[in-house]
Amino acid sequence: MPAFFVPVEEIAALTQGTLLGRPDLVITGVAGLSEAGPGDLSFVTGEAASKEATSTQAIALLVPRPIDGLACAQIVVTNPALAMARVVEKFFVPQRPALGVSKLVSRGNDVVLGEGVSIWPFVTLDDRASIGRGTTLYPNVFVGEGSVIGEDCVIYPNVTIRERVTIGNRVIIHSGTVIGSDGFGYIQEGGRHHKIPQVGTVVIEDDVELGANVTVDRATFGQTIVRRGTKVDNLVQIAHNVEVGEHNILVAQVGIAGSSRTGHHVMVGGQAGIADHVTVGDFAMIAARSGLNRDVPAKEVVAGTPALPRMEWLKAMAIVAKLPELRQQVRDLEERLKMLEKAASKRKAKPRKRK
Repeated sequence: MPAFFVPVEEIAALTQGTLLGRPDLVITGVAGLSEAGPGDLSFVTGEAASKEATSTQAIALLVPRPIDGLACAQIVVTNPALAMARVVEKFFVPQRPALGVSKLVSRGNDVVLGEGVSIWPFVTLDDRASIGRGTTLYPNVFVGEGSVIGEDCVIYPNVTIRERVTIGNRVIIHSGTVIGSDGFGYIQEGGRHHKIPQVGTVVIEDDVELGANVTVDRATFGQTIVRRGTKVDNLVQIAHNVEVGEHNILVAQVGIAGSSRTGHHVMVGGQAGIADHVTVGDFAMIAARSGLNRDVPAKEVVAGTPALPRMEWLKAMAIVAKLPELRQQVRDLEERLKMLEKAASKRKAKPRKRK
């Protein structure tokens, strides 16, 4: 990490925290609680971390409330983890100056470039592509014909943005992601699969982040949309005509099939699958590895395959755990039933004595 020297007073001002301790201290690095050394800033969340803080070597801590017995300075803030993120972003992330446009960029006709862009070698900008102010395109990025990328975006190496895609402001797209590839649409006739032309587009709204190797398919007609503030982990598939709502969290290997919709603040756990034409309500939560084939109301938590309300799924899993025992009980009961039937059969076959 490059050398940084930040007065602790500046950190308290940035986080709007209350400083307890010497105001003349200087922070030179950031680290986790157990790894922090002299000069480092760290943070505390939860009771377990509060106990661990007594042995830290950090020079200062962001804390939710004062902790007795600490030798280091304390900055009391409402949310230490969020405050730490802001400090790191402000003071400890190197800021690259704008590089301008490399001579090794392949540039089509009528391309529009905003002020302060950084476009690295081997980027391809097709005809009528538009790149907003302060946006960075790393090597081997492809931007298709008529696509628009907003301001202050970061597009990492080997990202493909196909034709007529619209990307908002402050969007981050990680390496290997493909936006605007054809949706998976075919009609079967005579034993053959005939391709349905995918003539729609994709809209990625402001403040979205897409992880590595994410795929967002263009719509058959109309738009595939990822609404503002949504964060998408690596290896996620968003199919044609899907609408992902605002401020969603989609964890790694999630798959959303065509024409499904999620509300705002939906959370989908890793490897979960959402079938086509499903609607997920606001604030709903889909547990990891769930298979969702029905609509989910707002604020409901579901789990399992097929997905059930969480409490029902937990009860079902409790029964599943007992299946070997129940199987043995059934076998024992079957054996007892056979013995009883055999005994009853013998009694019927035995001749009665005459008086």
